[in-house]
Parts: sequence; C-alpha cells; structure tokens
Amino acid sequence: MKIIVLNCGSSSIKYQLFDMDKNEQVLAKGLLERIGIPNSLLKHSSTGKETFEETRDIPDHTVGIQWIIDTLLDPVKGCLKDKNEINAAGHRVAHGGEYFSESAFIDSKTKDAIEKLIELAPLHNPANLKGILAIEALLPGISQVAVFDTSFHQSMPEHAYLYGLPYEMYRDKKIRRYGFHGTSHKFVAEKAANILGKDWNNMKIITCHLGNGSSIAAILNGKSIDSSMGYTPVEGLLMGTRVGDLDLGAMLAIMDREKMTNADANALINKKSGLLGISGVSSDMRDIEKAANEGNHQAAMALEVFAYRVKKYIGSYMAALNGLDLLIFTGGIGENDSESRRRICSNMEGLGIELDIDKNKGLRGKDAVISTEKSRVTIMTITTNEELVIARDTFRIVNN
Repeated sequence: MKIIVLNCGSSSIKYQLFDMDKNEQVLAKGLLERIGIPNSLLKHSSTGKETFEETRDIPDHTVGIQWIIDTLLDPVKGCLKDKNEINAAGHRVAHGGEYFSESAFIDSKTKDAIEKLIELAPLHNPANLKGILAIEALLPGISQVAVFDTSFHQSMPEHAYLYGLPYEMYRDKKIRRYGFHGTSHKFVAEKAANILGKDWNNMKIITCHLGNGSSIAAILNGKSIDSSMGYTPVEGLLMGTRVGDLDLGAMLAIMDREKMTNADANALINKKSGLLGISGVSSDMRDIEKAANEGNHQAAMALEVFAYRVKKYIGSYMAALNGLDLLIFTGGIGENDSESRRRICSNMEGLGIELDIDKNKGLRGKDAVISTEKSRVTIMTITTNEELVIARDTFRIVNN
C-alpha cells in the first residue's frame, strides 16, 4: 500500500510518500512553501534522485497538492507511473478536541468535527481541512485518515487539564489543556522502551520534544497524564518565537499600555517572543549559541531561560509521576543540540538524573543512551518521525 502523508499549514504543505509493503520505504518527500504568495517554492526529492527546487505561483492548497502529485508522476523527478498507485492519504490535524482520542477514518462526520474544532485551532485546522478536501477532489475515492496532535493527550485526568477558570468555561466552551505534539511524544516513548528491551506500559517516562515549537509530556504506563502545551501551543516552555508560560496580568497590562488589538497581542506571543524575543538575535538555537559565545548577554540569557524552563517541567512531572525511569530528548534541538541537553541536565543529580558528558558531547540525530552507568534515570536521545506515525495509523485504520 502506498500512502501519501500530508501536513498542511496555512501557507505550506509538508509531505512524504511511503510504500508500506516495502518495509515502510520513503519513496519521496518534500515541502511546498508560500502558498497564496507569489513565487511559491517546492523542494522535492525522490529516493535515489537529486533534490530539486522550483518556483511558480500557487494560489491555494488544491493547486499545490496537484503540483505535488504531478511531481510524483514526473518521469525524471518522480517515483510513480500513475496517480492511482496512491492508495490512501494520512493527514496531520492539529486539534481533535474531545472528539478524538485516537486517529480516525475520514468520513462526513469526521470532517464536520474537524470543522467545528476550528474555533479551538483557527490557525491550523482550516488548513488541515483544506488538505483533506483537496485530496477528495484530486484523488477521488481513496481512503483518508486524520491523525491528531492532541489525541494522545486525551488520557490526561481532569485535574491535569482543567484551568482555574469558572467551571462553565470548560463545560460550555471546552476551555482546557489539550496538549500537542502527541504523535511525537507517543512515538519516541514507545521506540525508546523497545530499544531498552522494556515495556513502556510499565514505565514512568518524560519526553522532551524540543524544537522551534517545544513541549514536554509525562507518560505513565503508556498513557499521557500531563503535557506542557495547553489550550493552544503557546503555553508551556519557551520556544523559538512563542512566549510560553506568561502571567496573564502582565499580558493585559502590555495590551493596555501599548494599545494593542487582539491581533497585535497574538503576533507578540506567537511570533515575536520566546528565544527570539529574549535574545534579540534569532529564533534558531545555533545562532543564539554563537552569539552567546561571542559575549552577547541577551543570547546567553535566552539559553539559560530555555534550559531552566525545561528543567522545571521535568522536576514537576517527576512529582506527578512519583519518580522517573526514562528521560527522552527529541525534536530538532533535543536530538541535535548537545549543549542544550547539558544545560538542562546539569545539577539534577539529586533527582537521579546524571548525564554522561562524553556520550552526550557532539551527539546528533541518533538513538542513544547518554546517561552515566550510575544514573538512576536513563537518559536518551531518540529521533522522532511523525510522518511515519501518520503512515502507520493510516495503514492500520484503512486495513481495518
């Protein structure tokens, strides 16, 4: 079975094509950017062929996905002879609310629910739905599956997801913690346990998905019991451009003093804050570390704040789990930035977390144990693969 996996953003489409019958082989992958903006850019590579880039004007997601399909069929750049070779499509959908505790076959009810959830994810769910509708138009009749960022966290108990608001705000408006990055947290936790020869259903695990968007999850016996992101992906850790945890009173004061509209405030907390906001340099950890090494105080503080926030969440989740067996680092920063891992794990010996400096140093993009032999908590770097999770869920659900 060949499955195309789509991650549709408001102006982008990330995609991979898998052959599930050939050991989940990736046949092609790419990224289409600047949809609806002049000079849309497609970066595409088919396995065994050179990566190429091309620009043209792409007004919407349907035209964009048609371009992707045409590229997959191209005799030089592609890997398919007929579009009917694509048997199914798996879609990353940001918000499943309380409707979806697992991935779902896409039918009219599923589409209606995703549309109703737009009020919870106005920046993401509309684009996800556009991708689903585009596949319906371009590849009519193929099976489609939605894999939700939030579904893994639907096992959180009520005391973990409720905010300190009047209860009717949850009951009537569903204002609560949802958590995101669920496919990644689930994938790396299960993968790490398998590498260790253990059953994740009998473990206490903390997963740190650290990248431009970052979140932490507490996983008890295979179930998420808490996660740092909340009603939206803004809450929790300091991120590339997102503010993370913030006193709401401070936000109200800023809006009042600066005469900000809701749109202004949204731009501030989502696009102008986080590592970029504190450092004044960049949202990219590599740029910030370079500036810090050159004596930039703000850059150095951005690194310290980032590590301190992660450290605090690890400690709090160890309390929620009543201990810890396994600490996992994943995502662009978690997998590749040994200095961030070192800063986070420093001075945590009292909690049984002891990083092996030599094993950690320079380690990038590998599945590895990086704790000392005497560390009570096993520390690992684990490479995530959210697209593979989506392909596997799609394969399983379509076959059933």
